[in-house]
Amino acid sequence: MAKQFNIYKGLQKPLIYKGFQGKFIGWGIASLVLSLIAGGVVGSLTSMALGGLVCIGGLVGGLFFTAQQQKKGLHFKTRHRGVFQFRTDFKKLRNGTKKENGV
Repeated sequence: MAKQFNIYKGLQKPLIYKGFQGKFIGWGIASLVLSLIAGGVVGSLTSMALGGLVCIGGLVGGLFFTAQQQKKGLHFKTRHRGVFQFRTDFKKLRNGTKKENGV
């Protein structure tokens, strides 16, 4: 007889950390890492003060962008605004139904 195991139902919810959900956690980490690298490069080439400003500015900008994208939802959706009318070509519809019915 096969063993039966309980299913953990909590896996159906998106992962949430510090207000970021799902894929946006990765976006936040990526903005942190990229701003640290950019700040380090700018700091080594020019001055540490400018590198620190680049690091802080990149981090704040990246997290702000991530928060704005998260408000749109977890998945990219095309949101059309307006009223759409679809035309139906009755000639094609009538010809298609005759072939299907065998008439």
